Order: sequence, then C-alpha cells, then structure tokens
Amino acid sequence: QVQLVESGGGLVQPGGSLRLSCAASGSIFRINAMGWFRQGPGKQRELVAVIIISDETTNYADSVKGRFTISRDNAKNTVSLQMNSLKPEDTAIYYCSMVVAGRSHWGQGTQVTVSS
Repeated sequence: QVQLVESGGGLVQPGGSLRLSCAASGSIFRINAMGWFRQGPGKQRELVAVIIISDETTNYADSVKGRFTISRDNAKNTVSLQMNSLKPEDTAIYYCSMVVAGRSHWGQGTQVTVSS
C-alpha cells in the first residue's frame, strides 16, 4: 500500500504564491514518476506537472509553464509544487500522484482558490 498526503493548499489573491507538498509512505520501493494534477469546477482532471524519475525530466502544462515548478526530495519521498503568479483560473483541487512499480496512486486532494 502507498499513501500520499498533500498539504499547502488554501486561499490566495491573484498574483500570489503557494507551495504544495506531498509526502509518500508505505510500500515505496520503485517510484517511476511523481506529479500533480488538478480538477477545476466543471472541468476534467488535467496534468499540471510531472517528474520522470529515470532521467529527472520534467513536463508542465502549457498554462503553468514559467509560473509553476515541480521538485522532489528523494530521501524523504516527497514532491512539491511551487506556484507563483497565481491566476483565478488556477483555482482547483490539486492532486498528488505517484507511479510506483507501474501502479498509479493518488492523494486525497487539496483545494487551491485564487480570488481577490
């Protein structure tokens, strides 16, 4: 079993910043990828950012490039998402996801609201 717990969501004004973190615990013996998804009101869940562990490459949704940065702490099995210059359209529930030994695991989600 793999458990993922997110933290760091909240309410922020447009232009502000937030940092999300996700801690993994349980049977973690081979992480293939770590990433963040989000689901806005009335929208489908979408990929925000991902790290491919084998070569440390990162990929971002076009809508967040230059504003969001994904990073990981291998020793602590955590992945973080630094979000800057937030916009109202970034409002969503953000989900941490990890692929461990080929299986996807999800956190419970954390709400991010960008509003004045």
